[in-house]
Order: sequence, then structure tokens, then C-alpha cells
Amino acid sequence: MGIRKERSHLKPQDALILLKLLSGPEKPVRLIDLAYELGISQSEVSQGLERLRNSRLVDSEKRKPLRGAAYELLVHALKYVFPVSPGPVLGGLPTAHSAKPLSDQILASDQEKYVWPCADGETRGQSIEPLYPSVPKAARLDPQLYELLALVDAIRVGRAREQKLAQEELKKRILKEKE
Repeated sequence: MGIRKERSHLKPQDALILLKLLSGPEKPVRLIDLAYELGISQSEVSQGLERLRNSRLVDSEKRKPLRGAAYELLVHALKYVFPVSPGPVLGGLPTAHSAKPLSDQILASDQEKYVWPCADGETRGQSIEPLYPSVPKAARLDPQLYELLALVDAIRVGRAREQKLAQEELKKRILKEKE
């Protein structure tokens, strides 16, 4: 009887890696570039890509996201796998419906804003823990990634209206479908 290799479960940084792959043009990516842009070690990026491949979220070459599966994960599962609860009001980087693209559609009072806590954040709002500690840095480096992360947070923490708007926006961006 052979030894069965234990399958690794997805980790929060894997969702960040997947979103990064979805945020840009479909072109070959280098581990060193992903590591730098996401604030994750190269070995963790490599392991994350392998977990994404095993979960059928990226192709066998571990470089191209499988968009339909990625959409399903982000819209239907992520809020259960990596739940979040709002914390105290702090300064930080806006997220969920407090950041673009949803901030253009939803007006929120200061008590209804959400932020990723960070020392240099200029917006005050209820703090929510990002998927991974390096998310604020990675979001500042890549506006498209920032918007995808904010949309995912709108699903993780938002009410029904915010979730629906975020799902529609993710569908357009990930599946490249029009409304």
C-alpha cells in the first residue's frame, strides 16, 4: 500500500496570489515578481501556486488562473473559508464598499466605512483583517488588485446589496462578461 500525500488546504495568501493572477493581463509571471509585488516569500508563492493547482484554480503550469473556478471560489466560498468581523474604528486603507469601484455606487457614513488597519492610513472606519498581512502594501502597488481585494471584502463583510454589487463587478472583471 502506497503512502498517500496529504493534500494541503488553501491558505489566505493563496487567495491573494489568485487575485494577483486575475488582476493583470494574462501573461507568464515570474515567482520573484509575484513575491515582491505581494510581499510574500518566493517559496510561499511557489507553495501557494501548487495548492491553487491542486484545487483546480490555476492551470497545470501554475501560471494561468481558471477563471470560472476562481469566480466560484471568490463569490461563493471565500466568505466562509476566511470569514471576517468588523473591529474597532481605526485609520487605514479603505476596503469593501468604502473603496473603488463600489465607493462610487454606495455612500457610507464614517461608521459604515471599512478599512484595513495601517499606520499611514488616512481614512477612518471599522477595521477588518485583510486576507493576508501584506494586502495593504500589495494593493498600493497594483490598482487592479486593490479593486479585486476590495470587491472580495465587500462579499466577506457586506450586506446583501454590497455583496450583489460586488458579485456583478467581479463577474465582469473575472469572467470578462458584460451585464
